[in-house]
Amino acid sequence: QVQLVESGGGLVQPGGSLRLSCAASGFTFSRSVMRWYRQAPGKERELVAGISGTGGNTNYVDSVKGRFRISRDNAKSAVYLQMNSLKPEDTAVYYCNAVSSIYQYNYWGQGTQVTVSS
Repeated sequence: QVQLVESGGGLVQPGGSLRLSCAASGFTFSRSVMRWYRQAPGKERELVAGISGTGGNTNYVDSVKGRFRISRDNAKSAVYLQMNSLKPEDTAVYYCNAVSSIYQYNYWGQGTQVTVSS
């Protein structure tokens, strides 16, 4: 039973911080590339950040570089997204995603709402 459950979203003022969590179960977490996507109203779903299985490699979309940080804890089967210096344009539903080319899967969480507004 594969599960990806996001949490930590909410309302925050511009310049504030928020930490998203994704709890995973039912698959080989340590060998999965984990990603955070987001989708704002009227826009396409966008890849925000990714992290390799060991956590040794990360990547970010240009708009969040220097502000967001992705991390993972394989012992807890969890991935996190620390979001600092938040801007109104960061407002979106954020989704946790697990992918593996070797095992041929692509799993999604239900999403968590992040709203940045004064």
